[in-house]
Amino acid sequence: MRIILDPQIYNLQRYGGISRYYTEVFTLLAKDKNVTIITPLNNSTNIYFNNSVLNSFKQNIYGIIIKYFKKIKLYQRLKIQYIANLNFEKRLISAKYDLFIPTYYDVNFLKYIGSKPFVLTVYDMIHELFPEYFTNSEVLLKNKLLLMEKATRIIAVSENTKKDILKLYPHINESKIDVIYHGASIKIKNNIENILPDKYILFVGNRSIYKNFLFFINSISNLLKNEENLFLVCAGGGNFTNAENEYISRLGLKNKILFKSFVDDELGYFYKHAECFVFPSQYEGFGIPVLESMICGCPVVLGNHSSFPEVAGDAGVYFELNNSDDLVEKINTLIKNKSVREYFSKKGIEQAKKFSWEKAAVECITVYNIACKTN
Repeated sequence: MRIILDPQIYNLQRYGGISRYYTEVFTLLAKDKNVTIITPLNNSTNIYFNNSVLNSFKQNIYGIIIKYFKKIKLYQRLKIQYIANLNFEKRLISAKYDLFIPTYYDVNFLKYIGSKPFVLTVYDMIHELFPEYFTNSEVLLKNKLLLMEKATRIIAVSENTKKDILKLYPHINESKIDVIYHGASIKIKNNIENILPDKYILFVGNRSIYKNFLFFINSISNLLKNEENLFLVCAGGGNFTNAENEYISRLGLKNKILFKSFVDDELGYFYKHAECFVFPSQYEGFGIPVLESMICGCPVVLGNHSSFPEVAGDAGVYFELNNSDDLVEKINTLIKNKSVREYFSKKGIEQAKKFSWEKAAVECITVYNIACKTN
C-alpha cells in the first residue's frame, strides 16, 4: 500500500498533539514492508517530523535550503512555498498511490485526488460545540464538514468524539466512523536540570479559553495560600500573558504559581514528582496529558465529562465541571493523604496500559485497508 501523508499539519505546528499523532503512527507503519509512506516536500519546523524516519534525505536537504533562503531573505522572492505546493499537487495528480491521508481540514487536495480514497481523522468537535471561543472559524467548519461527508472512512479519537459528530451531523454515515485511541510517547528522565518545588500541583500545556485555567487558579487560590510549601507549576504553553499575570497578582499568588518551560524529554519528570496533575478543561477530543500523567504514576484530577472517563477510567479523580468546591476537595484529598495518592498512582499506571501508539498503528492500517477495498 502506498500512502501519501498530507504535510499541512506539519506546516501549521512546531509541536502539538495532532502532529505527534501522525508522526508516531506513521513511523510505526513505515516499518511494515508492505506499506510505503510518501511525504511530499514541506516547509515544516515541526520537531516530531524532523526527528523521525518520515523526514527523508530529500526533505532534509530541502529544509536546509529553506533555512538558508530565509536567512538571506530570499524565501518569498524565490516562491519556496509555491514550489512545495506544486510538488504536492504533482504527487496527487500522478495517481501513483493507493490512499491519501489529510492531516487537517484544508480541502484543496480534493481537486487533485480524483476517485482515490482518503481517511479523515477528527480530533474533536470543539469549534462546533464552543463557537463563542473562536473567531473566523466559518471556513474551518465548512471544510471539516465537507471532508467528513466525502471521506471514505473517518477515524474519531474517542467514542465521545464519534458521539458528538453524529449528534451535530446526523446525516454522516455512522458505519464509516471508527474509533481509534491515541497513545503517548512520554518517558521519565531523572536528574533533570529544571528546578522544581518539593511540593506542587501540575498544570500542563495551553491555558487559553476552554482549558479553564483562570477558573482553576481562582478555585485553588486559598489552598495555595494556606499551604505554605505548596505551589502550582504550569509546564509549557508559553509564558504567562499580561492578562494572566494581572489575574495571578490580583489573587495574591504571584509567588505561588510558577511557569516552567521544558524540553520534550523533561515532562515525565514533572509528572512523576507532582502531588497530582489537574486537567480542568471543559472539553477534549482525547486528552493526551491525561494518559501521560497516568503513565508517569501521577494521580489525575479531571472533570467527569467529555472523553475523560474513556481515557482515565476508574483511575481518575473526578470533579463536577466548574464546581470550585468539589475541585478543591478532590485535590485536598490527594495532597493530604499519601495512601490515596499511591492508590490512584497505581490505578493510573494500569489504566494507561490499555493505550499505545502500537495499538493505534495496527488499528489505523486496518481502517486504511478497508478504505482501499471499499473504493
